Amino acid sequence: MTSNPGTDLAAALLVVNAGSSTVKTALFTDAADPLALDRSAVAGTTASDPDSIAEHLHGLCGGRPVAAIGHRIVHGGPRHMAPTGITPAVLEDLRGAIPFAPNHLPAAIAIIERLKGAFPSVPQVACFDTAFHRDLPDVARRLPIPSQYDAAGIRRYGFHGLSCEHVIEALRRSDDPERARGRLVIAHLGSGSSMTAVHDGRSVDTSMGLTPLGGLVMSTRSGDLDPGVVAFIARADDLNGDQIEALFSQESGLKAISGHSGDMKVLLESQDAASRLAVDIYVYQAKKWIGAFAAAMGGLDGLIFTGGIGEHATDVRDRICAGLAYLGRVPVSVIPADEEVVIARATRALLRNGT
Repeated sequence: MTSNPGTDLAAALLVVNAGSSTVKTALFTDAADPLALDRSAVAGTTASDPDSIAEHLHGLCGGRPVAAIGHRIVHGGPRHMAPTGITPAVLEDLRGAIPFAPNHLPAAIAIIERLKGAFPSVPQVACFDTAFHRDLPDVARRLPIPSQYDAAGIRRYGFHGLSCEHVIEALRRSDDPERARGRLVIAHLGSGSSMTAVHDGRSVDTSMGLTPLGGLVMSTRSGDLDPGVVAFIARADDLNGDQIEALFSQESGLKAISGHSGDMKVLLESQDAASRLAVDIYVYQAKKWIGAFAAAMGGLDGLIFTGGIGEHATDVRDRICAGLAYLGRVPVSVIPADEEVVIARATRALLRNGT
């Protein structure tokens, strides 16, 4: 199950964007500005079935030789915050970083290992979701915990960085490229949701923290909590760290508030009070984050929505924006997320640099 170097077709780049329940894939031209030739997804595929992903990618190639495979990696720990070729040493670092993202990294590692066998001569590249936030100022990066934990890498990392990078690049390529230099809030709203404050194209603060669990309430993730809540529940129900992680990652958020679903489309269609409250809390928290970041940056020059909810839930966008008139005349935009093209560009740049 390898690429066919004897074909007359031009070489292409493969991209793998592994989520917790769905793996997005794409085939791009191996060009200075890669163009998507095909996009698809392997629904419901996780680390338990990397063979399906390898088979899917083999079919996606259509006989084209593959120049490289780029991967979205949610967390690289404190050691990796820039695109890098995947070597045995890097793979070992990723295994060591699993405690930072236990719901994402095992699946990504399993896919990488399987593709190493399926495409043995093809280099693989890791593109980290934390990279966009690597230069956070200390006032945003440092957590108020003892210094030995900070030294061990327990800090604010931030996520959805590939999505933020795409938004900034889209603005730079627009009719008004100066917008990319302004004070922006990027609202990546989906099953995982985050807000990022950006000034002059750089992340200056972001809602997610050490892991993708923090910040805004999400589909099944709690978002920010008083640490006392975690300790109280752990003691009351005698839960260990893994059980606590599962509770606040998979059984909390909108799903817990509504009592039946974390899917925003379902909640918006529901008429029961608990579903309405879930949506109200989501909108309320989103407004708070926008206001907080506007205050931190001394104003706001643009609000950009992206991600599944941000792009498609018009009612949610309208409700978030309602009441923000005090910020002045702030342009509001919707930019469809495209993490895959960011991965393709970074992968090709790394290859052309000989690294």
